[in-house]
Amino acid sequence: MHHPEMLMKFPRSRDGRKLLARWYGEAAVAAQAIRWQALVESTLADRDVPEAAVVSSPGRTELGGNHTDHNDGRVLCAAVHLDALACVAPRADMTVELGSEGWPEPIRVDLVDLEPRPAERGKPEALLRGVAAAIARRGGTVGGFSGNMSSAIPVGSGLSSSAAIELLFGQIQNALYNKNRIHPVELAMAGKEAENLHFGKPCGLMDQMACALGGISAIDFGRPDKPRWSRVSFDFEKAGYVLAVVNTGCSHADLTDDYAAIPAEMRSVAELFGLPSLRRLPVDKFLAKSAEIREAAGDRALLRALHFIEENARAEAMPKALEKGKLKRYLKLVRRSGDSSWRLVQNVTLPGAVREQPLAVALELTRAYLGKDGVTRVHGGGFAGTIQTYVRMDRIEGYSDFMDARFGAGATTIIHIRPDGAGEVLP
Repeated sequence: MHHPEMLMKFPRSRDGRKLLARWYGEAAVAAQAIRWQALVESTLADRDVPEAAVVSSPGRTELGGNHTDHNDGRVLCAAVHLDALACVAPRADMTVELGSEGWPEPIRVDLVDLEPRPAERGKPEALLRGVAAAIARRGGTVGGFSGNMSSAIPVGSGLSSSAAIELLFGQIQNALYNKNRIHPVELAMAGKEAENLHFGKPCGLMDQMACALGGISAIDFGRPDKPRWSRVSFDFEKAGYVLAVVNTGCSHADLTDDYAAIPAEMRSVAELFGLPSLRRLPVDKFLAKSAEIREAAGDRALLRALHFIEENARAEAMPKALEKGKLKRYLKLVRRSGDSSWRLVQNVTLPGAVREQPLAVALELTRAYLGKDGVTRVHGGGFAGTIQTYVRMDRIEGYSDFMDARFGAGATTIIHIRPDGAGEVLP
């Protein structure tokens, strides 16, 4: 924590501008300095507090390993420049009072009670309480705080605003009450527990890990309680490509059952082999019992399990291709990943959808418009939300205009990899 006056001056300082450029890019420094200063001033101007903290948590983009993390698989992911930012001060009691633009009233949570509350499912209160509960279970200290937050991650963008918020709440507790001693991976696990147990969404751990670690990360969930990870060094822009996501405008609301069916069906296949997940199922054994799988678990479950086996291998090959500078090989794997998600996972269109198939339209329009100058795939959970596209730099302006004309102004977002994960800003 730091003196409020120091936090107010930091965005305009030399070190502050360096940090803003590192996280958001040189072109965004001035706008981000205004955003940061406004947030700090709105939080601390009328509060007489000796110390406060500014905490930032990035969104994430999935690069490889579509629907593999929840079956103990491998993934490739990255933190992005769009973030959730908060300025907070500790309180003497266990009450949280947090305001944000877009919320009519500040959210208030009493952390004396850390049990899940059914009435909070699907709400930010559930994440606040759930993250605090998970930290407390791990022996950490939790307490109340007051402040404001600002999120630049569009809801429904597929850039994991929920995981970013979970890591934001975790790092606030880390900064205010634990001297920043809780490891980012532990906070990622706390975020997942909050989303599973309190928020009511059966997610894996990839999103939280990406937000916690920063940069490009190859993560292996072979041991879910102790995931292994390594940093991958690669700059897509220096290699001549821009990474973009296109929001198709279709909401993720009411899709929990569709998302939950994917890991459930994959595990139903694993159970036929006496396994807790698909991670250790060899393809030859899978093929040998394919008839039994169809009979016991159904055809869609078989196809989704086959996707896992092949996608898990791709998620291992993709970081190796980047580390060796083999971008063409990497993009070929991206293309195969997207094709597998569409054919096998079947998470591009909703079951039974006929008239509205926005993700499918976005993927096919991208393919037709860019030809060999780009590669596209479904992004994240699927069914709604966004697609992800690697675009040659000389085509990005035309591509953005083309997609925005069809999905709405601002539908296309160029994303930059943020090198640092969630944490307190240390002037």
